[in-house]
Amino acid sequence: MGKPTGFMEWARVHPHKREKQERLGDYREFALPLAPEEAKRQAGRCMDCGVPFCHQGCPLGNLIPDFNEAVYRGRWREAYDILTRTNGFPEMTGRLCPAPCEAACVLAIDRDAVTIEQMEKEIAERAFTEGWVKPRPPPRRTGRTVGVVGSGPAGLAAAAQLNAAGHSVTVYERDPKAGGLLRYGIPDFKLEKSVVDRRLALMEAEGVVFRTGVDVGGSVSFRELRGRHDALLLAMGARRARELEVPGRDLSGVVQAMEYLEHQNRLVDGHGEQQERLNAAGKRVVILGGGDTGSDCLGTALRQGAKSVQQIELFPAPPSVRALDNPWPRWPVVFRTSSSQEEGGERGFAMQTKRLVGTDGKLETLHAVKVEVQRSVGGGPRLVEVPDSETTLEVDLLILAMGFTGPETTGLVDDLGVALSPRGTVQVDKRFATSADGVYSAGDASRGASLIVWALSDGREAAKSIDAYLSGGVSVLPTRGADSPF
Repeated sequence: MGKPTGFMEWARVHPHKREKQERLGDYREFALPLAPEEAKRQAGRCMDCGVPFCHQGCPLGNLIPDFNEAVYRGRWREAYDILTRTNGFPEMTGRLCPAPCEAACVLAIDRDAVTIEQMEKEIAERAFTEGWVKPRPPPRRTGRTVGVVGSGPAGLAAAAQLNAAGHSVTVYERDPKAGGLLRYGIPDFKLEKSVVDRRLALMEAEGVVFRTGVDVGGSVSFRELRGRHDALLLAMGARRARELEVPGRDLSGVVQAMEYLEHQNRLVDGHGEQQERLNAAGKRVVILGGGDTGSDCLGTALRQGAKSVQQIELFPAPPSVRALDNPWPRWPVVFRTSSSQEEGGERGFAMQTKRLVGTDGKLETLHAVKVEVQRSVGGGPRLVEVPDSETTLEVDLLILAMGFTGPETTGLVDDLGVALSPRGTVQVDKRFATSADGVYSAGDASRGASLIVWALSDGREAAKSIDAYLSGGVSVLPTRGADSPF
């Protein structure tokens, strides 16, 4: 695909970014588009590998060599048609996906992978600019209704597919605006909300109904909602945060990452009031957690004007290259630097928090010890404290970005009799069906906290199962990836 020798002639080129000082002064997206000729070259690097392992790496089964070939040949409209056969939200994955497809790219065995994620964004934005993206309401309605709880990636993907099948879909969201974590959890410098609004407007024009400010499980029971619809999809995410259980956790100045990010996103969106306890301006900030959420908190704190920011990880720093027990095409566990980490702040590794100390109820210091990984014969790795390694960090604002343990399930079990997994997620079978008749679940609510691309994939597959349930066992929706007849 592409140019047979392109991968030997052209190096991987990353999109340019706005200058650090410029982008720290606002919340606009930092990544700039590729020039058309450069996009053509990057698509042309897609080699004729014979077995496209990128398909295996992509949960959506995107037809990656095919759309790269179309871009290289200048057939952008065709590239968009190919991409959207399997991915209804390429403008989202092109900005937010960590690109497991690139990790599985054959070129990644010994050199830089094809620029797949960026190509999705380039194709999607070209399509919107050229006016190729238009509302496509279904030609007929089935008379069946589906309620979707949650308007994040999984809920939106399922709603779009079910609506395309002709069912009447209503999406329920407890926040003032739809979008879920796409709107309130992802900072604008990674995903401007005009991109979300553009997609939501398209879905509304196609017939999807959004009901915001509806707290399902609170003001509206799950039982009541199930009674309104012929089927129900639970796609409320996994927002229950992992806690820090150490002395001093109750001190003022300790906040959860999602509360911190949501607060700033609301301010950027023009609603909500500034809360001093969630403002990093002039403060010494420590972030516990080195994942994407922690990185988002770092970029936000820098933009708020923090005096200093330190991002701390529990585990040691990963190696700069793949370890022998981490071969291609598995996801490479290697040292990475995010766009926010490029902008400033310090990083610490292999540190475990032991206690928090403050005066008059206000946080002042974090006490931690160094840890190291030990491997026992016949057992897995474990963290052990390094003797005499205690260190103290001065901190005014401690942000907990240690991950999520599962969905909020208040009322779910009592209202619907839905079974939960041992991890506390919604238990589903291979068809995404729960233990309650006509009730399905997708995305983080059933999978646990994961990637946007898995949420989109789960949403599409759950929609297919719901369509089959409503249609007597046969679904008109396409199957995953290369198996799609469309």
